[in-house]
Amino acid sequence: MNTNDRARGHSSATLSEASGLPVALSPRIRSLWAGARLCGPAFTVQGAGGDNLALHHAILHAPPGSVLVADVGGARFGHWGEILTVAAQHRGIIGLLIDGGARDATETEALGFPVFSRNNSILGTRKDFRGVFGCPVKVGGITIHSGDLVVGDVDGVVALPAPDTERIFDRADARVTHERELMKRLREGRSTLDLYNNFEAAGR
Repeated sequence: MNTNDRARGHSSATLSEASGLPVALSPRIRSLWAGARLCGPAFTVQGAGGDNLALHHAILHAPPGSVLVADVGGARFGHWGEILTVAAQHRGIIGLLIDGGARDATETEALGFPVFSRNNSILGTRKDFRGVFGCPVKVGGITIHSGDLVVGDVDGVVALPAPDTERIFDRADARVTHERELMKRLREGRSTLDLYNNFEAAGR
């Protein structure tokens, strides 16, 4: 099973808790449309607030199967919309994570392209800064490198450091197994306080 398949088997919350690392982005970073699911390796973009030229260039630089991860300083502009979505899909890009604004939510949902952004905005952008690619960027308060695994769902977004993903998946698998056992016992009539006290006593 490849990395993306293992990641898709877990929620962002489970991966965050299993990691033991500061991997959870700010809760202000949310999906542009309901039900979006983001999962793939990051291709990082350092842009500028109110300017989307870097995103146009990033589409040409990013390898197929990657998620564009863009830092535009949280600016409230519509940096991304339907036209860039169509262009990105044609190049095999599978999603966008942007610390800034995006627009055209209805059209983007119809295209099935996951976008996670800090805000929705219809303010227009200029095209002056060509951007920097492949450098570490800060999105939602977390530093992300190209190749890190980005996972987003209804609960939020995590960015898992590439060297740690297998360890995190193993811990997430164990956590899911543990939680299934807890829920089984709850359905048998046990209380949450009783169960958690027992697990604490067992050193879990």
